[in-house]
Amino acid sequence: MELPQASIPGLVWAHRFDSDSGACSRVPPDTTLERLVSHDGFVWLHLGLSDIRVPGILAGLPGMTEEAVQALISRDAHATLNVSPDVVCGTLVDFQRDFDEVSSEIGWLHFAVTERLIVTTRLHPLRSIDRARGAIEKSARIKGPLDVLAALVIEFQRTVVGLVHEINDELNLIEDYVYEDGERDETRKLGPARRTIVKLHRHLRTELALLRRVTTADEDDVPEHFQQLARQLSDRIETAERDVYSLQERARLLHEDIDSKATRQTNRHLYILSILTAFLMPPTLVTGFFGMNTQNLPFAQADDGTVFAMLIILSSVGFAWWLLRRFRIL
Repeated sequence: MELPQASIPGLVWAHRFDSDSGACSRVPPDTTLERLVSHDGFVWLHLGLSDIRVPGILAGLPGMTEEAVQALISRDAHATLNVSPDVVCGTLVDFQRDFDEVSSEIGWLHFAVTERLIVTTRLHPLRSIDRARGAIEKSARIKGPLDVLAALVIEFQRTVVGLVHEINDELNLIEDYVYEDGERDETRKLGPARRTIVKLHRHLRTELALLRRVTTADEDDVPEHFQQLARQLSDRIETAERDVYSLQERARLLHEDIDSKATRQTNRHLYILSILTAFLMPPTLVTGFFGMNTQNLPFAQADDGTVFAMLIILSSVGFAWWLLRRFRIL
């Protein structure tokens, strides 16, 4: 059985929302763009940027400004938020999703919201947007495009909480290894986790700053009710940012403990090496003396010369041991 071909280039999915009830219904993939936007209510259009035809259709969408189109096709690797009375657009951080496993790689969701349309684009499959889609399909409380945007941020915050729990469990295992007597390379396991935490915390701080800036803007410069929504979303992002920050501090302290453990191990090895050097230096001096190719060496003609030389070597070792004990090095 052949699947119907998508009439809209790059279409991943499209949902239609009733203006009165907020009920959500999937749009068949063979629906044309003209039929999709010519109805009451509003539409959520999700596109994949891997299709090179996507930029060409974005400018033709109703209410799309040039700034919104640039936000949707942007390849910037940082969060952005541009607000005007008619359009809200920008880029949100998310996590990439592999087909067979959960990934912690950072991904980017681009969005543009108008009065009757929300368009989202992405280059790689993302975790939060798939979860938001499932939650929206089960909910009847979506009254406008901004509610879809809010659902995306909420699901992202929940994804961050889940990732925090995953990394926290991983740090617990690393912490157990750190305080064991055995030698393990915990830095190799801690490095990827710290890298993910640092990158995520940086992007969360950026998103939080952008949302807080909107809350202080003039009401005439933002869409209706968006400031209240921005305050709610900033509270959620701030909660996630605090969780990630506490995890970052724990990972930093754990890294310091690992470095301290490695330093102790290095010092112990150097101590053992120094003790061996102190014990072997006097015998080396003795053997070097008797190994000189000069005449009239002691015991050179004696039958028991080798025995006497061995006694001197042992005596030098005993003298070195006495000195180390005398100065409390051992």
